[in-house]
Amino acid sequence: MFNLISGVHPPTAGRVWFRGEEITGRPPHVIARKGIVRTFQAATLFHEHSLLENVRVARHLHLRTGLWGVLVHSRAYRREEKENTRKAVELLEVVGLASVVEELAKNLPHGHQRALGVAVAMATEPALVMLDEPLTGMNREEASAMMGIIRKIRERGITILLVEHDMRAVMGLCDRIVVLNYGNKIAEGSAEEIKGNPAVIEAYLGTESHDA
Repeated sequence: MFNLISGVHPPTAGRVWFRGEEITGRPPHVIARKGIVRTFQAATLFHEHSLLENVRVARHLHLRTGLWGVLVHSRAYRREEKENTRKAVELLEVVGLASVVEELAKNLPHGHQRALGVAVAMATEPALVMLDEPLTGMNREEASAMMGIIRKIRERGITILLVEHDMRAVMGLCDRIVVLNYGNKIAEGSAEEIKGNPAVIEAYLGTESHDA
């Protein structure tokens, strides 16, 4: 589903709409400019660059200075780069990495790499962030930290579409939950509604009759 929304794959049926505009089959960079960004299960970072550089690169999606201004390092370009650096540091503070902004991304532990990936996504100034299993491979402490980051993003007024198999996180973070089973939607509702849904229980937890 994330691949279809973000333009990685064209859908074989159906249409994708965002803010009243159809974006079905648009290239990923066009969709990103419209305010939709995603993370991946595997961290997609520039591992040989610092945390600050990773986030600054992502902010170039909104670079307004023309090519000539970049080449000659015009005053407008320098001013814009200074602002990009300020906002990059701010985002690294949000995800708890402000103390290691000059560290190389490859040297971060797994949980911090995932947090950096979220900061990179946020640097594009999205309206919708799609988080693809952000808690994968994390211990309980790392998972709790990531849940805190996700809450901070929501508090900034940004919509989050979350795919996650950690039910503690899903139930603790999501206002509305959609359950898919083999590509088909079997339930939709609040956390309380989903907890007691017979179709969800049978599909993911099993029942005595089903197990028999």
